[in-house]
Amino acid sequence: MTDQSTGTTSHGSDSKRSRRAAKPRKRRGLKITLAVLLVLLLAGGGAAYWMYQDLDGNIQGVDINKALGEDRPEKLPTTGQNLLVLGSDSRAGAENQELGGGGAVSGARSDTALVVHIPEGRTEAVAVSIPRDTLVTRPECTKSDGSTMASAERVMFNSVYSQVGPACVVKTVEKMSGVRIDHYLEINFAGFKDLVDAIGGVTVKVDEPIKDKASGLDLAAGTHKLDGTQSLAYVRTRHGVGDGSDLGRIGLQQQFLLALLTEIKSQDLLGSPTTTYKIANSATKSLTTDEGLASLTSLSEFARSMNGVDPSSMETIMLPVAYDKQDPNRVVSAEPEAGALWKAIRTDGTIPESAKKSPATGG
Repeated sequence: MTDQSTGTTSHGSDSKRSRRAAKPRKRRGLKITLAVLLVLLLAGGGAAYWMYQDLDGNIQGVDINKALGEDRPEKLPTTGQNLLVLGSDSRAGAENQELGGGGAVSGARSDTALVVHIPEGRTEAVAVSIPRDTLVTRPECTKSDGSTMASAERVMFNSVYSQVGPACVVKTVEKMSGVRIDHYLEINFAGFKDLVDAIGGVTVKVDEPIKDKASGLDLAAGTHKLDGTQSLAYVRTRHGVGDGSDLGRIGLQQQFLLALLTEIKSQDLLGSPTTTYKIANSATKSLTTDEGLASLTSLSEFARSMNGVDPSSMETIMLPVAYDKQDPNRVVSAEPEAGALWKAIRTDGTIPESAKKSPATGG
């Protein structure tokens, strides 16, 4: 996701190395999250101190480690880095309702969830999508007001965020996977609209027509350049693809993120500080991280440490799930496939081909 041509600071020889790294054959990096990429773009663009302060103040931090305490999976010395990336989506308020799919839904939910694993040595990566309709056991969690939410079985994964908050989502993922989450990144979809508009839209190819009254998306088969509002509808749509479940749109979301990154890489952002600032401002306004990454400096250092990761080695997998026997509109982790997937990530092992296939596909 990252590009070495943007993974340096603006000082002297670093800038020269950045320009040399811009050759196509040298472009390496990790397609993890949009937030990390934009931090690198900002660093490479040489923003002034006042810009840095302004953008740095946009980022919100959540003290995940304090909220979770010591009851967590062990951090093994050879397990690399694991990030939980959430796309949070609020349909409340007039602005969000105007963006498609708003309706009368209140609060915010985690519409998109990825566990991104960067193995030891950071030369490859894998991203595991967790369907939001997955039924999970929510562990006992502490809410932001200090009260305790009791453990509960068979709750929808995306409801954990709205009911208890991001720290409990991290705890839920750690309990279901046994994977220690090192960092947390959250991107708000409403801010995401402004980001797409800032780069002039994103081009996607649609194999079959998509018509979804709920999200407001109406696209014929073919190639389309989507503005911010259309893009938000595109990543939200579920009734217009596959069997209408969350599973069908996971592929669309992954496709869109790659298209968005391609669009950003195609623009001369290093040659346009104004454009770089506009994009970075939109990104940081929609960004929440754990305390360890809650600054431009921390994000830049983390992203630069992954410059050796080749995008061609990035693998995206949906958590193997099966339709729930009691409620066919919900899914549950499919075993032994899901267990094998999480074990491979915990141990930096090779992911079995059987663990990359899901019994429930969403059509």
